[in-house]
Amino acid sequence: MKKTFFEELGDNITGVAYKNINIKKNIISFLANTGNSTVADLCKELNLSAPKVANLLSDLIADGLVKDFGKIDSTGGRRPNLYGLIPESAFFVGVDVKQNHINIGIIDLQKRMVRSIENQPYKLNNNQESLEDLCSLISNFINEFNAPKDKILGIGINLSGRINYATGYSYSFFHFHEEPLSKVLESHLGIKVFLENDSRAMAFGEFSSGIVKDEKNVLFLNLDYGLGMGIMINSQLYYGKSGFAGEFGHIPIFKNEIICHCGKKGCLETEASGWALVRMFKEKLKAGSSTVITRDVEEIELEDIIEAANNDDTLAIELIAEIGENLGRGIALLINIFNPELVILGGRLASTGEYLRLPIKSAVNKYSLSLVNTDTQLMISKLGGKAGVNGACLLVRNRLLALN
Repeated sequence: MKKTFFEELGDNITGVAYKNINIKKNIISFLANTGNSTVADLCKELNLSAPKVANLLSDLIADGLVKDFGKIDSTGGRRPNLYGLIPESAFFVGVDVKQNHINIGIIDLQKRMVRSIENQPYKLNNNQESLEDLCSLISNFINEFNAPKDKILGIGINLSGRINYATGYSYSFFHFHEEPLSKVLESHLGIKVFLENDSRAMAFGEFSSGIVKDEKNVLFLNLDYGLGMGIMINSQLYYGKSGFAGEFGHIPIFKNEIICHCGKKGCLETEASGWALVRMFKEKLKAGSSTVITRDVEEIELEDIIEAANNDDTLAIELIAEIGENLGRGIALLINIFNPELVILGGRLASTGEYLRLPIKSAVNKYSLSLVNTDTQLMISKLGGKAGVNGACLLVRNRLLALN
C-alpha cells in the first residue's frame, strides 16, 4: 500500500521518493502562501513539467491535503483546473509558557488560528510536578479540540532561557533527563514536539504576522520578568552557533552588587526588567511611598504594577520610566551594533505603552550614535500576548513540513 505524504515525511527516504516529497512540500508551501493555483502556475513556480506536477497533485489529493476546485474561466484555449489546500487536513499546536500562565492555540494548514486560550493559569517551576502539569494542560486542550488526533502533526512549546531547538534540549527548565526535553514531552503527549526559546518564538510571530512589513533586519525585545531578544537578519531568524543568540538581559552594563538569575552581577536584567521593577517597587513601598495597589507588599507581582500604571498610579509610572531609561541604554548598545531598521518592544512591560517607550526613546537618543539610530524605528508589538503562540504554531508548521 502506497504511503501518504505524512508517512513519507517520517521516513528516511532517498532517490526519486526523496525528490518527490520535497516537490510536494514546495507545492504545499506555494499554495499556502499564494493561494489557489493552476497547474500552469505551479509549473512556472517550480520549473517542472505539467505531467509531473499533475501526478504529484493527484497524490496530494488522494492524501486529503489538496482539493480540485474545478474549471476556471480562461481567455482562450482549454479552461484550467484550480487547486488549493484543504485547511482542516492538518493542524499545529503552539504553547507559550509564561511565569504564571500559558497561552495555547492551534492553526490549520492555511495558518489560520482555529482555537486559542489565553492566560490559562499555570505556575512555571523547575520541577517534575510543574512539567506534568504542563503536559496535562496541553493534553486537555488537544482532547477538547474537535479533530482527529492524527491530524495534529506537531506541538511547538516556548520556554524561557537557554533552548537548543535543533537538539530539543532545555538547559534552564526541566533538565532532569539525559534525553532531550522534546523527547520527554513527546512520550507524554504522543505527538512530535519542537522546543523554542520564548523570545525567539514571539519574534517570529511578530515578523510573520505582526508589525513587520518590508523590514529585513529587525530586533524583537521580550520585556517581561526577564529580558530576551529575537533577531532577524536578512529576513531570517538568527540563532548563533549553539542556538542561544539573543541573551539581551545578560549584557554586563551596570556596576552593582545585585546578583542576576544567571549568577553574575551587573547584568542589564538586574535594573531593567520585570524582576527589577517588582524589587524596586517593593523597596519604595517599604520606604514609605504610596500606591493604589491594595495587596500585601510581599504578594505584589508584575501584573499588579502594570495595571496600576495603566490606572495612573504615580509610583508605578515613575519606576517604569526609570526601567525605561535603563533599558534604553541597553537598546542603544544594540542599535550601535546591529543598525536595525526596526526595534519592536514586546512582552508584558510593553503593555504600558508610552510610559515605557518614551523614556526608552529618550535614552536611545542619548546613548546611541545619531547617524546609526536615525534609521531605526522603535515600535510597540502589534500582536502583544498573542505573538508567542502565533510564533510557536508557525515555527512547528514550517519545521515539520519544511515550508517557507
